[in-house]
Amino acid sequence: MNTGEFDLIAHIRARVGLRDDVILGIGDDAALLQPPAGRQLVVTTDTLNAGVHFPESTTASDIGWKSLAVNLSDLAAMGAEPAWCTLSLSLPASDPGWLDGFLDGFLGLARAHGVALVGGDTTRGPLAIAVTAIGLVATGRALRREGARVGDDVWVSGTLGDAAAALHAWPDPPSALRARLDRPTPRVQLGQRLAGIAHAALDVSDGLLADLGHLCRASGVGAEIELARLPVSDALGVHPLSARIAWQASGGDDYELCFTASPDHRDGLAMLATELDLPLTRIGRIVDGDGEGVRALDEAGHPWRPGRTGYTHF
Repeated sequence: MNTGEFDLIAHIRARVGLRDDVILGIGDDAALLQPPAGRQLVVTTDTLNAGVHFPESTTASDIGWKSLAVNLSDLAAMGAEPAWCTLSLSLPASDPGWLDGFLDGFLGLARAHGVALVGGDTTRGPLAIAVTAIGLVATGRALRREGARVGDDVWVSGTLGDAAAALHAWPDPPSALRARLDRPTPRVQLGQRLAGIAHAALDVSDGLLADLGHLCRASGVGAEIELARLPVSDALGVHPLSARIAWQASGGDDYELCFTASPDHRDGLAMLATELDLPLTRIGRIVDGDGEGVRALDEAGHPWRPGRTGYTHF
């Protein structure tokens, strides 16, 4: 059954919860929000296109989850507390059943992080989802890509390579790998706890080597990474290192945090990993390099060069 644009908006509005700092949400020309004193706004936007950012056979619920998760991952990389979001949907047809499935995933993740959907747009066209997420951070406390220092350790959260391996095995990847592709976990709590610890941070979306290279260029440093240290899940660990390393180093879609910190914080980060029940793995170090990028070393300490460092759109 097809319904009109305003029916779709009303359908979405009926399922949305609000926060006390939402003065005016869905239904007007724009939202009115009231940020608290002493906090800065952190704003990020991501667009997901069918066949590019998710396979076209992905369920509506998983698309909804992922479209918000990738934005929350950006907020996590800045150390921000998620607060509000907007949603723009381009749909081939106004299918209420598909929309309900999408909202199940999207709003389920939003509720888990206290995020209010406050506006957006709907239009007819190829399936595409654009989300803007807005978070809050104490003034001057945001994590940034610049700031890494020579001698810092390089860390990553969670495990790497699962989503890329799922795509490689598509259309029938193991369920544990597919879950990492369809429903990445934004490391929101970790990002907030890294304030005052991490010198620089970002999320791994396009691939570890590519994204860490962005951090190095922003900080004017280089990095050395030991490939044998890259954290691996049980599902990916059945593959030998030589087979999985490209997925881990440059596959992308991990949405883990990569950050640098002084070696003085090793014990504290080990305690934080236990507290959050989240693996934090030291994978390398920051070196002199004037922003020249990342040097990956194999098990024998020899330089390793991937076919590509990460995903590029163009």
